[in-house]
Amino acid sequence: MKESGRDRLLVSTDWLAGHLKDPGLRIVDLRGLVVTHTDDRGVQQAAYRGARDLYDAGHIPGAMYVDWTQDIVNKEDSVPAQAATAEQLRAFLEARGIGDEHTIIAYCDHPACQFSTRFWWLMNLYGNDHVRVLDGGFARWQREGRTITTEVPRYPPARFTPRPRPYLRVALEEMRNLLSCPAVSILDARDSGQYTGSIRRGAFGGHIPGALNIPREALIDEDRGVFRSEAELARIFASSGVHDSERIVAYCNGGVAATSVLFALALQGVPLERLANYDGSWNEWGNRGDVPHRDGAQP
Repeated sequence: MKESGRDRLLVSTDWLAGHLKDPGLRIVDLRGLVVTHTDDRGVQQAAYRGARDLYDAGHIPGAMYVDWTQDIVNKEDSVPAQAATAEQLRAFLEARGIGDEHTIIAYCDHPACQFSTRFWWLMNLYGNDHVRVLDGGFARWQREGRTITTEVPRYPPARFTPRPRPYLRVALEEMRNLLSCPAVSILDARDSGQYTGSIRRGAFGGHIPGALNIPREALIDEDRGVFRSEAELARIFASSGVHDSERIVAYCNGGVAATSVLFALALQGVPLERLANYDGSWNEWGNRGDVPHRDGAQP
């Protein structure tokens, strides 16, 4: 039987509880925060933060902490929170004992799992597709009363071999060119207020011309806190005009929420070759006067 995208990419809390002592498993805790404040002009400020304190207070046994704002970003890039380079990621993973031979389970506590899916996307960007996301994240694990520890694991150094897949990441100039390509769907993963421009983060508000708005929260079953069923996701994407025969580029503010949308498409069986993250997203696009903005007031 052919393995579905859901089986390849998601694990349940039951599954993880039964595999905690698997020596070939590496569990990463990616809990973090995007702290926002919106003033009376509708201008939103955001601060990206890790949450090591939450990890120290209790985490899934065997999990190591990964700070999405420090450990897996390129600090030399002028745009915030950009993907680490292949060499930066290799050095970090090898020192933590994450290698080519390991299956990696990523979890966080964001309602849309966006820090976990960011890690999934980043690992795939460099050729490692042995990454799965804990469905429901730490909130579900804790809600179910499962084991939590404060013990910090130590693993021997490992060997990680980057095999870049550049098609998974779109940079500014390519994004400009894609605006005139009818075979490409552009998806905005932000909330509707940012999409319409009623809430502005950056110098400009609104969205990239032609972009469809699929907020990442729409992909999650609110009652259970897990990704929606295959049928529900299919309806969401179909009703939004997204077709899996096209190349699909997602963006948000910092290239993080966008990965929740890309992950949900992968759950639907859309091949990675058709998916891409505009990593600069609105942090870059929304602060430039030399690119078009739709429905957004200029500063």
